[in-house]
Amino acid sequence: MTDTPAQDAARAQPVRKGAWVALGMLWFVYVLNFLDRQLLSILAKPIQDALHISDSQLGLLGGLYFAFFYCFIAIPVGWLADRTNRVWVVSVACGIWSAATIACGLSRNFGQLAAARMTVGFGEAGGVPPSYAIITDYFPPGRRGMALGIFNLGPPVGAALGIAFGASVAAAFSWRDAFIAIGVIGLLVALITPFVVKEPRRGGLDASSAATSATAPAKPPFWGTAKMFFSNPVLVLAALGSGVTQIVTYGLGNFAVLFLMREKGMQLSDVAVWYALVVAIGMGGGIFASGFLIDRYAKVTRKAYALLPAISLSLCLPLYIAFVWAPTWPLALLLMLGPNFLNYFYLSSSVALVQEEVRPNQRVMSGALLLLVMNFIGMGVGPTYVGAASDYFHAAHPENSLQIALYTLIPVYLVAIALFFALARVLGRTTSRVGGQA
Repeated sequence: MTDTPAQDAARAQPVRKGAWVALGMLWFVYVLNFLDRQLLSILAKPIQDALHISDSQLGLLGGLYFAFFYCFIAIPVGWLADRTNRVWVVSVACGIWSAATIACGLSRNFGQLAAARMTVGFGEAGGVPPSYAIITDYFPPGRRGMALGIFNLGPPVGAALGIAFGASVAAAFSWRDAFIAIGVIGLLVALITPFVVKEPRRGGLDASSAATSATAPAKPPFWGTAKMFFSNPVLVLAALGSGVTQIVTYGLGNFAVLFLMREKGMQLSDVAVWYALVVAIGMGGGIFASGFLIDRYAKVTRKAYALLPAISLSLCLPLYIAFVWAPTWPLALLLMLGPNFLNYFYLSSSVALVQEEVRPNQRVMSGALLLLVMNFIGMGVGPTYVGAASDYFHAAHPENSLQIALYTLIPVYLVAIALFFALARVLGRTTSRVGGQA
């Protein structure tokens, strides 16, 4: 693929003033976003003991209940952010999910915890899609894969901090104190964000920004953007491939700590140190490496956006099987480094591809639609299925029901790999649409 002179000029532009400060602040907001989201899975054992909830109920809290609000609220939030100040949308969203996190710590039964978790999902829906678009408008083409890769380090860092902080606080005090403390920190960050991050001009660094401003409405229609997204096979396959991958990542992620503690003999104090390191090194390294590789190989061929996830998932599958099989928690954690590193190449690839594929004034909405599809499939199905499967197998296999449930995720890998190879074929047949222009 050969870039046009306009695209070459766009790639040669420097990043906007304040870009790295904005990226750092948005990254920290994302850290809190994921930290709040992961506390439930990190503290699953003490929460189960205190509130007497089953694996199925735990799966619903981290899966379908959370995903319903997180995914579908993201659409009106994306519509609003495409028309208003995106930074303020991120700030208000951070305030909502942080207050709801405090409510999680105050919950006294399953119903109260479910309501608080759904509100966390409501707030977190407004954090990521506007951030994707803000970062894309701070960094020119050719630098966005790395910038979005750094931003997408939020989940592993958030998960690692949540594990270390949440497990330590829970071990020393109470699981409730962990939720309350992190919620208070989030409220303070929500107040600071608008003073640190400035709203960038939409599409100002794109090769087609002048043409786009002349031919596209400043405020794109909701249904027009949705129709564009779901009629584009590139965007649909990227979303589906990511969603199926997330069935594994969320299914495993929401039950990994409970699996290691209940069936492998790990203690909460061990989780705070060793599991946190595995998540930080494995997931963080994978996401950072994927951003670097995307920027390098997408210049050679657009198929890199699909081939990198397909290859990484293919390499990951035998390591995942070995992790689930491992008889002791130290060996399981060592083997888990592989899946944590290789499972997340899809994230930076799909986000960067979607942001490059659409018009600048459709980026927030398109990012929200990407999250809608991949999170409703992955987040909605993954934890819900694993929890239900564990309860189903418990009657006959009470000692290792979660292990059997995790084994049943193996075919999901094969489906995800096939979808990304299908995306590679489509990318090989289509031309670039940088900035939404064919």
